[in-house]
Amino acid sequence: MSAFRGNPGGGRRIRLGRVGRRRVQTVVMTLSVLMAVASAVAAGSLMVSASAPFDAAFARQHGAQLTVQIDASSAGADRISATAHLPGVTASAGPFQTAQISPPGPGGLDLQQSETVVGRSTPTGGVDDIVLRSGRWATGPGEIVLSTDADVVGPGTRPGSTIKASSAADSPTLTVVGLASSVTGSADGWVVPAEIALLRAPGAPVSAQMLYRFSSAATTAELNADRAAVAAALPAGAVTSAQSYLDVKLAADENTALFVPVMLAFGVLGLLMSVIIIASVVSGAVGAQIRRIGILKAIGLTPGQVVRTYLAQALVPAGIGAVLGVVLGNLLAIPLMSDAGEMYGGGSPGVAWWIDLAVPGAALVVVTLAALVPALRAGRLRTVEALAVGRAPRSGRGQWAQRLAARLPLPRAVTLGLASPFARPVRSAALLAAVLFGTAAGTFAIGLTSSASAVTAAREPSQRIPVTVYLGLPVDGAPGGAVPGPQGSPAATQSTPTTIDPAKTLAVIRAQPGTAAVVGQTQGTVTVAGATGAIRARLYQGPSATEAIALISGRWFNGPGEVVVPTHFLDTTGHQVGDSITLIDRGVRIPVRIVGEDFDPGEAGLTINTDIGTLAAAQPELHPDFYDVTLKPGTPVAGYVSALSTALKSTDAQAEANQAEHLNPTQIAFDAMAVLLTLMLVSVAGLGVLNSVILDTRERVHDLGVCKAVGMTPGQTVTQVLTSVAGAGVIGGAVGVPVGIALHDYVIPLVMRAAGSGTPAVVQDVFGLPELALLAVGGVAIAVCGALLPAGWAARTRTATALRTE
Repeated sequence: MSAFRGNPGGGRRIRLGRVGRRRVQTVVMTLSVLMAVASAVAAGSLMVSASAPFDAAFARQHGAQLTVQIDASSAGADRISATAHLPGVTASAGPFQTAQISPPGPGGLDLQQSETVVGRSTPTGGVDDIVLRSGRWATGPGEIVLSTDADVVGPGTRPGSTIKASSAADSPTLTVVGLASSVTGSADGWVVPAEIALLRAPGAPVSAQMLYRFSSAATTAELNADRAAVAAALPAGAVTSAQSYLDVKLAADENTALFVPVMLAFGVLGLLMSVIIIASVVSGAVGAQIRRIGILKAIGLTPGQVVRTYLAQALVPAGIGAVLGVVLGNLLAIPLMSDAGEMYGGGSPGVAWWIDLAVPGAALVVVTLAALVPALRAGRLRTVEALAVGRAPRSGRGQWAQRLAARLPLPRAVTLGLASPFARPVRSAALLAAVLFGTAAGTFAIGLTSSASAVTAAREPSQRIPVTVYLGLPVDGAPGGAVPGPQGSPAATQSTPTTIDPAKTLAVIRAQPGTAAVVGQTQGTVTVAGATGAIRARLYQGPSATEAIALISGRWFNGPGEVVVPTHFLDTTGHQVGDSITLIDRGVRIPVRIVGEDFDPGEAGLTINTDIGTLAAAQPELHPDFYDVTLKPGTPVAGYVSALSTALKSTDAQAEANQAEHLNPTQIAFDAMAVLLTLMLVSVAGLGVLNSVILDTRERVHDLGVCKAVGMTPGQTVTQVLTSVAGAGVIGGAVGVPVGIALHDYVIPLVMRAAGSGTPAVVQDVFGLPELALLAVGGVAIAVCGALLPAGWAARTRTATALRTE
């Protein structure tokens, strides 16, 4: 009677012993599960963070539902504080004294606009908790914490740098001690309360800020009622401005609407690839031990013991890899979640506890299912058949490939490598699948990253404009009454009354040496016949094609009477490119024709673009509020602005150099996450290749010993092993790249549609010939990198040792 029948302990000793002796295979399986779990934890964390990101950040930071600026000279501090106890107010913070400063921007640029600085002794306080991104909070005079969204913040702004309160020579200098963010954008910077009096300009009104949360603030109507209640409790006119969190949420959602679906796609891709690679590695490892199964059965193991033995051999290293993967996944998630916080305007929460439990649990389930199929097959396998088959491929399999390869005018080591995959077609198919999936995933990920970058460029054509000239004096913190538009360039709510002669200013700009083109801009509000609500009109004067928003269909307008509209406008009104519509401005009906569909999801996708002359019938006096200036190649921006400012002194217009080098923090964060996730996906694919090549190399070690005995050098051995995967690399790259492109071309329109827009060509067509060539070579790179370790092991194996190995 067998020693193993009725003796489960013997089977357990064999299980543990096999795990210890097959060290290389155990390490590979452990690493594969580790990387798969780590990528799944990171991907799952991003998927969670991408779910209602603003809402999550707002709740976590106790965001202010209403940020109110109050004239403190007409309402005393006690009366302002008493508003915290109004009916419906559930929490409040303040009053905080505020001041307006006008620091030069990055590189000394004159931003010509003010920044709101709040005196706040601590970053927390029950409402609108400020999240420090770097550095520390201000604790003394001369220190400031800047918001990461402040215009004065540039690539070189970091703790330890300094800014001036204004461009005046005697302006106070502040040391930046930290960078922080407010989910509700309540300020551009924070200082200690005592510093406010020093920063407030002489004669400037004394202003205070109050932050509120209310029991009913889910809609604009409810917030308007809350604001009215606050205003009624203070002297008439004391409330100078109020910001609703719903407006901030709309802007934040517009900023991330195109990135959240991409993050979800990365998460799904990471989870799917983890499952595939784990299943491939485990099933291959268990299925490679047929001869060992025959030996165990010959000495008396029952089918059930065989199944349990090989399940344990898979689960032990998988369990270790899963635990280590959770640790690594959390470490990787820290920078990823930090970048997500930058993108979504919130804090940097840790990985949810249930992800740390669900991912390794799911991985072990996948390992069990992947190992169960070959383990059950092993349990049913007849002992004689298992012993007869051993580890060698079936007789005659792949010989036709060997004969065909031998005829090629190539070194014998190369022809042996080219033919070897055909001896193990199933395993070669698994290796090919790993390369193909890795190449497809890399192509897809790179395409998503490129499309996201194209989205940012398409939405911000004004970033190409080096110089802007403003007409009028700063009003409400922006020149000419201007407020930032969705493309990042200023745009006035209406043409601002001013004594400046626009025609004279335009003539001065055109006469300035180095000027290439000048485009005037303003904006107004119109209605469309048959539609409800006001619609913003962005109005251009001059060759506006230089600032054209990326087009989805049609063309840019050529003159008055033509308009370009976003996708949501067409969807809302039921029109299409080529239709005629009627604009109504000040009671005047103006017929226009839609000539193009642009990529402009901002402002709820209801902004039209047209020539300033289109509204001339209703507003004959309409003129630009600012001019965007493009320069001739080689013209230095700083020198041009200095000379133009001198020339414009007679007009009182103000020239400003735009912050072309001011990087988009959302784009930086997205690129960082995309690069890290892409590397993780490719690494997991490489581990799949490594596992397949190690199994194949170990099973063919006797054949390699024979080759070495007849004179094969270590270098030729490496060549043979690497050549054996080169074919899979070529085919995997050739197939994987088109698959990745097809997946990208399928997902991007879905992402754009989710953001309420069509897909411009610059966002869809991001793959050029150089990129495609590199991606195709990437398949070979994945295969070769995965095979380098086993190739080196095969080259170092002594001939006698290889010949003794069965």
